[in-house]
Amino acid sequence: MSLEAKLDKIISRYEVLGQKMMDPSSMPSQEYVKVSKERSDLEEIVELAHAYKHTNNNLQESKQLLKDPALDAEFKEVVEQEIVSATKTLAELDAKIKIELLPKDEADRKNAILEVRAGTGGEEAALFAAVLFRMYQRYAEAHGWKFEVLSISATGLDGVKEATAVISGKDVFARLKFESGVHRVQRVPETESSGRIHTSAATVAVLPEVEDIDIQINDSDIRIDVFRASGAGGQHVNTTDSAVRITHIPTGIVVSQQDEKSQHKNKAKALKILRSRVYEAERIKRETELSQMRKGQVGSGDRSERIRTYNYPQSRITDHRINMTLYNLTGIISEGKLDEFIDALHEQDQANKLAMHTSED
Repeated sequence: MSLEAKLDKIISRYEVLGQKMMDPSSMPSQEYVKVSKERSDLEEIVELAHAYKHTNNNLQESKQLLKDPALDAEFKEVVEQEIVSATKTLAELDAKIKIELLPKDEADRKNAILEVRAGTGGEEAALFAAVLFRMYQRYAEAHGWKFEVLSISATGLDGVKEATAVISGKDVFARLKFESGVHRVQRVPETESSGRIHTSAATVAVLPEVEDIDIQINDSDIRIDVFRASGAGGQHVNTTDSAVRITHIPTGIVVSQQDEKSQHKNKAKALKILRSRVYEAERIKRETELSQMRKGQVGSGDRSERIRTYNYPQSRITDHRINMTLYNLTGIISEGKLDEFIDALHEQDQANKLAMHTSED
């Protein structure tokens, strides 16, 4: 099917959906929401399609006009300039449309659950995990997103063994999904008297936040254990069974929560995280079965891979997936200025998808 035919089909579908929405009473509320979402998802490509068709029509008219033998030299020059301009615009629109036509990740518009865990390196790894967690908090704040801490397992020296947060806002998962993996740090620990550089690591996982409508977890598939909370937490610690551990039996995924005094609140938080982890596991399984996790995929989320190195002595951060190095460690770590990395990762991901899509065509 030609590009023109694809665009005509999309415009036609958009108009049909618009007609349906003019009479909300003709369909159940759930169907109306579905129709409204589909139409909203098509808005950007429909706008591009109209611009493409308009520009292409102008281009063909100019080319036809150029064939007129009665055209005077001065006007001919104007028409030739219009052809050059229209050809350039058409190529730009073509590139944008091809990206819009790529299969969408259904999770891209979702909020995200961020999990940061200390890896190899002892207390230095825990300190670095805390730095990363704050870095993503700053990034969220800079984008006007809501950053809600779900749980933190702190160490005695301001580090964290693990920390979890839900980040809410526009296209959160789309922006953060390539952050999953092993983050390595090279720096001189404050406790190191000889000034030797140590290397340690922390793992980051970014999961799409899901609701009950996204994935159903049957009561028969989970085991819930309650126990007394431990560690800092006030008088309720070790006096009530407020902590909750939920095990998803089919996958073996386990989630524990003890931050709240209320067992009910801990259970709700644990179920939220569990749904996201099960959803992500199913999503990866489905992608693997369908596409064998296409070669060279950026940000596969495999925690065994080293994706980025933070070198403090040289104020250098390198993303190994795209061979990109920035010398702005303070701005990135302290102010969350991650967009240059994230934009580059998205550009490479789109290029990879376009190359695969073209070869399949």
